[in-house]
Parts: sequence; C-alpha cells; structure tokens
Amino acid sequence: MRMEILNILSNPTTTPPWMTPLNTFYNNNTLCKYKFFSKYDVSVFSSLSSLSKSNASSKLSHMPTYSSNPGIFPMGHGSSWMQEKSMCCDTNANNGRKQGPLYSALPKTPAEVSSVQDLFEFICSGPLMDKLGLTKEMVAESIDKWLAYGSYLSRLFQLNELYLTIPQKARFYHYYIPVFFWCEDQISQHRSMYKDGDEIPPLVIGFSAPQGCGKTTLVFALNHLFNVTGRKTATISIDDFYLTAEGQAKLREENPGNALLELRGNAGSHDLSLSIETLTAISKLTKEGMKMKLPRYDKSAYKGKGDRADPSTWPEVEGPLTAVLFEGWMLGFKPLPAEFVKSVDPQLETVNKNLEAYYDAWDKFIKVWIVIKIKDPSCVYEWRLQAEIAMRAEGKPGMSDEEVQDFVSRYLPAYNAYLPTLYSEGPNGSDLKRLLVIEIDEGRNPF
Repeated sequence: MRMEILNILSNPTTTPPWMTPLNTFYNNNTLCKYKFFSKYDVSVFSSLSSLSKSNASSKLSHMPTYSSNPGIFPMGHGSSWMQEKSMCCDTNANNGRKQGPLYSALPKTPAEVSSVQDLFEFICSGPLMDKLGLTKEMVAESIDKWLAYGSYLSRLFQLNELYLTIPQKARFYHYYIPVFFWCEDQISQHRSMYKDGDEIPPLVIGFSAPQGCGKTTLVFALNHLFNVTGRKTATISIDDFYLTAEGQAKLREENPGNALLELRGNAGSHDLSLSIETLTAISKLTKEGMKMKLPRYDKSAYKGKGDRADPSTWPEVEGPLTAVLFEGWMLGFKPLPAEFVKSVDPQLETVNKNLEAYYDAWDKFIKVWIVIKIKDPSCVYEWRLQAEIAMRAEGKPGMSDEEVQDFVSRYLPAYNAYLPTLYSEGPNGSDLKRLLVIEIDEGRNPF
C-alpha cells in the first residue's frame, strides 16, 4: 500500500521527521523504562509496523492486553489533571515559567488504556488527522513515538498513563502530540533551507489564542517534548513584555477614561523596544555557550496590577536553540479601519492605532503560526470564571464573579474586532502554507 505523506511537506519524497525511528532521539535503553512497554513490545510493534502491508484490523486484533493492576505505578499526588488539578512545576523545562494549577470542567469518565490496539484506534479517530494529512499507516509506523510521547506527558502532568480519562487521552493523543509532530516537520523544513555548516537560527513558532483556552499549557507540553527529545527551546509570552508598573501608570494618565488602557493587556501596554531586543537576541543563539536571559513579568506585584520581574530572577537560556515558542492572546492581530473599530467600541480607536507598531515588534519574527480558534469570545469569560471558582473553593485568592466580568470586559472589544480577520486572513504577515488553525470547543478540545 502506497504511503501518503503529510500535505504540509514541501518535498513529497521526504520522510516526515516524526516517522524516523525513535532511537534517533533516544538511546537503546530508554524504551524499557516506559510502563507501556512490556514483554509484549516486540509482537506489538511488529504488528503495527506491518500495518501498511496488510489489513489493519486483522493485525491489531491479535495485540495483547496490558495488565489492569492499578498498582503498577502511583498517580501523582493522587490527583488528576483533567479531573481536578495538577501542579506542573518543571520550571527548567519551561524556561523559568512556573506552571500553576491546571483547571478543567471536563467530565471524569474513566478510560483505562487496555491495549495498544485500543490506543491506536483512538489516535486514528482524532480530529486533526485529516487536517495534518495523517493516515493509519503513518501512525502505525511511528506508534513507538506516540507511546513514548504519551508516557512523557503523563509523567509531566503527574497522571497514570494506564488510567487516563477520555478527556486526558484526547488532550494528549488528539491534540498535543499531533501538534508536536507538525512542529517537528516545520522545524525540519526550516533547517533544510540552510547548508551544512551554516548557523541556523531557531524557528520562532507563534501561538495566537484567546485567554483561558489552554495555549500556555499547550506550549508547556510542547516545550517538554522538545527537551526530552534532545532539542533546546525557549518559551516566551507577550506577557513578558508588559510595561513596568511605572510605564503602565504613565499610559493610564495619558489615556484618562479609557478602560481598555487602564490596566495591562491591550496594545499600548507593552514595551515594544524590549520585545525587539529580546527577539533579535534570541534568534542569534545558534552556538554552544551562547547565553541570554529572558524577561519575565510578575503579575502579583502591586496587588495584582503587576510589574516587570527583577532581572536577577529572569531565566537563562543557552544555545544552540532549535525553536522559540512565542505565545499570546493578541499575536497576529492586524490594525483595522478606524471607523470599524470605533463601531465596535470607541475606546478601541487608540488601541488600534497602537497596534500599528506591533508587526515590527512581534509578528515579523514569527515564521510559523498556530492559531487556536474559538467559536465565541464569551467562552473567555466562562473559562476564567471556572478557574477563579476552583481557586476560591480551595481557599486560594481569586477574583469575585464581578471582578472576572470587569477583567474580561477589557479584552472583549479587541476579540470582537480582530478575531474575525485573524481567522479569515491569518496572522499579520503570515505565510498561509506555514499556518495551522485548530478549532476548539467549549471544553478546549479540537473538533
């Protein structure tokens, strides 16, 4: 059977990098550490690798069932990411950005991973398969990677990989891992543009997505997968480029009565010179020993109004970097005609004018884009409210319902004005051939 290849490849004769043998990235002793791999691994993988030559269902029907013993290994802290919360504190893997509690209102449906056959079929039912041009044969040929990456993510989020719920399985195998494969292919295309011996700058991948939809967690997961597969990456957010507390106060004074510029968030509340300096410098980390510090922002300073973190606390990254993962809620927004934005909200006119300088400060550095598309901006309010309610229920500081409403209301005009153009035309200055748009539902899952 002739193998189809990813439709995003520029060279149809090139094997996608994620289909190369797993031992390209890991030593021969690594696989035996995974709980997925048992005495059955040889028969399992020989069955899957021959899928492209024989009928899939007949081969997979003979695959073994894994032990249902829940004591194989403990679940992290007895809690589940998709059920209640999980603390992700791998600050080294995320360039000093400590991941907080991850909340979700998804159902608690138990779904034991009982066999490779079950997982294979689940992977192939994913909503991104067609979008990425994936086939069952491709999944079969790279099933060892799917299993390994799923195991890595389970450990990252402190989950028992044999007892993932349906939402957890979907988040890993229908979302994070397919997107990681796509990013790997984009990196391969990027590096193929250079000759042997050339200094290859890291590929800057932009993630544009509304607040609360899970973009930071997606970047956190992708960054971890890059690290465990031996690639150095850096993560930055548009939050890192907010004005200092002093700068924000000055912006507020210069725009009296404009609620959209009273607090941090909208265009105008960022230090664009710092953005340009940082993105220019990070793109030059092409050799061993080259280092730089990445700016960070402290949202807790000044009773939640925020301030730039002390430079002594900024994380350091070292080259050579393979990729830079750059995320933000308004990445790729394009300035629109003044009369239109005024019709959305008169206060947006100044924000729209400020936005004209953002292409040169942010978007022009991004070569590959991932846009997470939502149906309705009102989801942002619901997602934020869920997180705050969960925190309050645990006795932690959290905004009241009224405060959440006020917080989100300062962003909704920009969402209503700019998201339609972002979704219809792509990010500002983007190459549509290097753009991945992922539509998610109210549960933050692709569909």
